[in-house]
Amino acid sequence: MKKFGLLPRLIVGILVGILIGNTGNEFLTRVLVTFSGIFGNFLGYIIPLIIIGFIAPGIAELGGKAGKLLAYTAGLAYISTIIAGTLAFLVATLILPGLLTASSQVVGEGIKIGPYFEIQMPAIMGVMTALVTAFLFGLGMAAIKGKTMFHFMSEFQEIIKKVIENIIIPLLPVYIAGLFAKMAYSGEVAQTLSLFGKVFVLVVIVHISYIIIQYLVAGSITRINPFLAIKNMLPAYFTAIGTQSSAATIPVTVRTTKTNGVSDEVADFAVPLCATIHLAGSTITLTICAIAVLALEGSTFSFAQIFPFILMLGITMVAAPGVPGGAVMAALGLLETMLGFTDAQLALMMALYMAQDSFGTAANVTGDGAIALIVNKLARTTS
Repeated sequence: MKKFGLLPRLIVGILVGILIGNTGNEFLTRVLVTFSGIFGNFLGYIIPLIIIGFIAPGIAELGGKAGKLLAYTAGLAYISTIIAGTLAFLVATLILPGLLTASSQVVGEGIKIGPYFEIQMPAIMGVMTALVTAFLFGLGMAAIKGKTMFHFMSEFQEIIKKVIENIIIPLLPVYIAGLFAKMAYSGEVAQTLSLFGKVFVLVVIVHISYIIIQYLVAGSITRINPFLAIKNMLPAYFTAIGTQSSAATIPVTVRTTKTNGVSDEVADFAVPLCATIHLAGSTITLTICAIAVLALEGSTFSFAQIFPFILMLGITMVAAPGVPGGAVMAALGLLETMLGFTDAQLALMMALYMAQDSFGTAANVTGDGAIALIVNKLARTTS
């Protein structure tokens, strides 16, 4: 199964869930719904630990790197991420209402079948408490430059990463199967499947458009041909589609960035850093998918409501572990606290995100090359 990619496994989970739900088999449907309930409670428990485990050491590592390159790269990465989220909001609000028809809730009150039993797993702290704690620990470790706490947090990060890789990701298709079995059993699955295809196409179009915008800006600053620069970055783009990991694509991204004239020093520093903090493609996906899930249920929202979510998303992406689906795992807490997502909505959100995760990763790493071009120009100007 490890050789069977995550997306095919998710598709199988969706199909199996729909098949079981459509047959009206109450026993199997309730078994899946029971598992989904337990797994959803486990996700609620682990979310604060994911936030602390990835944000705290991430900030400590950033704080330990001095110099203008860090300030340039981190600033540009954050600005790019916020612009990406804002663009995604504008596109989604303009296009999605015409694609989606508000109807009865896809998940939630309309469900007429429940689990056999539930297992409560209260989180050890709230999401916002975890965010504040993570920032406090991260900034503190960077300030005192101590190694004991940093080593502890790094090992804690590895533990949480193992939980994601060996428990959450492998069991996610079963979780999704439970959600779709529940919807199919109550006759609410058709519109959800229609949502998948429309959102997938829209997200990829916005990804490509934003890559072009990034390189048009970088080209205007550095006086290079933006389309030639994009062409040079294509090996990194397609490698990321295959690996679904910005970290695993770093060697290819560094090499292709250097072919665009970026110095070795800047490329070797900026690309690995951006692989951690610059997730514009993932932000586009998360924003559009979140709005789609809300719109599908007829919820109303404004830019004033979504923009704080985008601002926090730009920071929280530092917590995204370098595994398939890492960005949505890091964002679950924000979706729950800032946008009011239920467990079922979070499950639907994960399914939507995972369906195009490789394309989001590809947009991330390609955008890293544009950031590196601008940083390279700034470094030469101020040196």
